[in-house]
Amino acid sequence: MDDEATTLPGGDRYDLAKVGAHWQQELERGQRYFKSWIDRCTKIEKIYLQQADQQTAKRRFPMLWANISVLQPAVYARVPQPVVERRFKDSQPVARMASELVERNLAFTADDADLDSLMRAVRDDFLLCARGTVWLRYEADFEPLDIGVEPSNAPALDMQGDDGGPTPEQITDERVCMDYVHWSDFLHSPARRWKDVTWVARRVPMTDEEFDKRFPEGRASLAANGAGSNHGTNQTERAQNEGKTYVWEIWCKTENYTAWIAEGSPVALEVSEPPLKLTRFFPCPRPAFGTLSTGSLIPVPDYVYYQGQCDEIDVLTKRINKLTDQLRLKVFYPSGDGSVSPAIEKAMRPENDTVMVPIPEWAAFTDKGGSNAIVTLPIDQVQKVIVACIEVRKQLVEDVYQITGISDIVRGDTQASETATAQRIKSQWGSIRIRDRQAELARFARDIVNLAGEIICDQFQPETLMLVSGIQLPTAAQKQQIQMQMQQQQMAQQQAAMRAQQMGQPAPPTQPPQLPPEMQKMMEQPTIDEVVQLLRNDSVRGFRIDIETDSTIEPDEDAEKQRRMEFVQMVGGFMQQAGAIAQQTPMLVPVMVETLLFAARGFRAGRQLENTLEQVGAQLSQSATAPKPPPEPTPEQMINLKTAQVKAGAEEKKAQLSVAQAQIEHQTTVEQARSAMAAQALQQFQQQPPAYQ
Repeated sequence: MDDEATTLPGGDRYDLAKVGAHWQQELERGQRYFKSWIDRCTKIEKIYLQQADQQTAKRRFPMLWANISVLQPAVYARVPQPVVERRFKDSQPVARMASELVERNLAFTADDADLDSLMRAVRDDFLLCARGTVWLRYEADFEPLDIGVEPSNAPALDMQGDDGGPTPEQITDERVCMDYVHWSDFLHSPARRWKDVTWVARRVPMTDEEFDKRFPEGRASLAANGAGSNHGTNQTERAQNEGKTYVWEIWCKTENYTAWIAEGSPVALEVSEPPLKLTRFFPCPRPAFGTLSTGSLIPVPDYVYYQGQCDEIDVLTKRINKLTDQLRLKVFYPSGDGSVSPAIEKAMRPENDTVMVPIPEWAAFTDKGGSNAIVTLPIDQVQKVIVACIEVRKQLVEDVYQITGISDIVRGDTQASETATAQRIKSQWGSIRIRDRQAELARFARDIVNLAGEIICDQFQPETLMLVSGIQLPTAAQKQQIQMQMQQQQMAQQQAAMRAQQMGQPAPPTQPPQLPPEMQKMMEQPTIDEVVQLLRNDSVRGFRIDIETDSTIEPDEDAEKQRRMEFVQMVGGFMQQAGAIAQQTPMLVPVMVETLLFAARGFRAGRQLENTLEQVGAQLSQSATAPKPPPEPTPEQMINLKTAQVKAGAEEKKAQLSVAQAQIEHQTTVEQARSAMAAQALQQFQQQPPAYQ
């Protein structure tokens, strides 16, 4: 049995034969659990497609199709718009950038996976069978990693690596795939609530090429057990299933593994750890359920509640059609006695939708109430019966509308003569019966987006996140390199100042390191390493994923305009009041900026302007707290200033002249004193007798 066993990376060993036998029993148990619902949905689908009775299909009233057609655009009309909100709406650059990256990746994933067509298919299953499901997968494309070593330079290095292990590979592309699962191809364990479900399974049709690629050794197991084929019950299913192998993909929460088993095979094809580590384990959201009881997860289709009325409508429709066939002109005339002109008989032949009945015993016929020449069968009684049948059928249709809630939608129709208030009341009343269905599909879409966002956060590489979103963030190495360049510039300036000081020259003025605008912008952004670290951490992930409340239904343009006008009025009124306060008390500007941001974050219409408001608010706060330059002088002040400057200049010149004159006088006095001292010394010298005498 060693060749039929598999070992999980955790060390658990599973016997493929035992696992296959176990899950065959579980799948059969699940199919028995849903058998009555599956049989009921099969019949409802045939009625919807007018395939129940081909002979009388033209005489059926397509009530189910008409109801579904009305409800389809009412409960879902547009592709959901993913919205990634920060958990705490404050200025955290890393959380904001992470939410922006995830939101753009989700928008691309929704377009790439064609989420709109998936939601429409789920919507149809939801309205027809009361359950719709989608399955999510993660796919990645790999290519050998170029390690930059030529084979000729390193002959000992082969494609298996130095240690003989697998070839080094790198991811070239990755994506989140969303698969629609037909209502008959989805099973889960019997339970009362979705939280009690222990396993989910979906049936996947695979071509021979897909099967051999996914399970290279699985073909021998199929040949040995003769399993995997599903021919179907009708010609359409047999044509669709030709050349395909049906394989069940099972996710077991209690055992924490996934199993693949071909339909009808007693041996599992593969048992492995779950390829995705999801919070709720299952790769599918809670299905979009219709009517459920609190006792089980077997839904009840809406058609069940008005099937009796539809059967009566079909009976009346058949009766009306048969009576309509009787609405022909039926003429009785004597045969063989020549009392009817050949021209009249030719004009009333059957090809003119007239039935002519010759009466051999005309005298006896006329004695019982007929006329003398031509008698017509009265059809007014048939007409009265048809009118009565139409009235009864109309009442039955109204009963169906009351049951399904379509009467409320019809009641929401307005007329041009009605007031705006009456139209608004009708519009609100017209959607109240289908609001729960809209909310259920919106919840389902939100769960799909949440699962896709979780896969993106856990699996996508940083390069993929930036490439898909179109946002380029620096890595930690790039930011460190720029910081090193700035430090080198500072060190160069310090060395230049020291050299100038040693040479006795004045030191050059120090300037902060100048960076190009793109590098300056890069330094202001968080690094992709910080963003990815936040995305990978489930416990502190700084955002929550949601969809716009009204994104799945037809937009109300008036409501959207009203929301935008409320936001504009709020911002305009606040700015008008805050401007006067800011001029009087500049210190309150930061408080008013935070108040404006707090109010703007509560408006969905203001979400796009939040970043701009934060930038403008930061500039206003900085300018308000910075020291203000002196005010510009008025013209009179300019004249006075110039006059004062002229006077100051004249006074200064006068003071300078006074100083110069004082210096001259002082110099003159000094010279005179010196001359006097010299004259006195000369006189004394002359008066002294010579020494030699």
